Amino acid sequence: MEQVILVDEQDNEIGNMEKMEAHQKGLLHRAFSIVIFNSKGEMLLQQRAIEKYHSGGLWTNACCSHPRPGETLEQAGKRKLLQEMGIDCDLNYSHKFIYKVELDNQLTEYEWDYVLVGYYDGAPTINKQEAQAWKYESLDSIRNDAHQNPEAYTCWFRLMLNQPELQAINQSA
Repeated sequence: MEQVILVDEQDNEIGNMEKMEAHQKGLLHRAFSIVIFNSKGEMLLQQRAIEKYHSGGLWTNACCSHPRPGETLEQAGKRKLLQEMGIDCDLNYSHKFIYKVELDNQLTEYEWDYVLVGYYDGAPTINKQEAQAWKYESLDSIRNDAHQNPEAYTCWFRLMLNQPELQAINQSA
């Protein structure tokens, strides 16, 4: 069973819990979201596999998950990015934010979400159990579509799209 790191609102570790139980109880835990840009400044999106335990079929950033107890965010990010998208690249911390959203299946995402950024120009090799499609797209195009079709995107990704740090990352790419 996969464990997540429970934290308080100051992001201090307070314990571990099985992932599904933490989402069922709506307890605050640590997570990460990986944003990948190519050399054209386009962002890599993945469409989550329809079978995922929540938000199946929705478009989101390149990869999201939870660090395991005893694992650094960078280790966790590299592990999951390779597992989900077949990408091995350097990841750098950008910023973090806290959010709480009620999901389908009576689950709650309540997370300290660390945003990690990488750069990659190739085509990913997606794990079909995690993602069913991918595309590179400009940040402006993604924002416009997410505004017009919010139901097509994950809740955390819609939050990330409005963060000034994401625009700053894109401009420095």
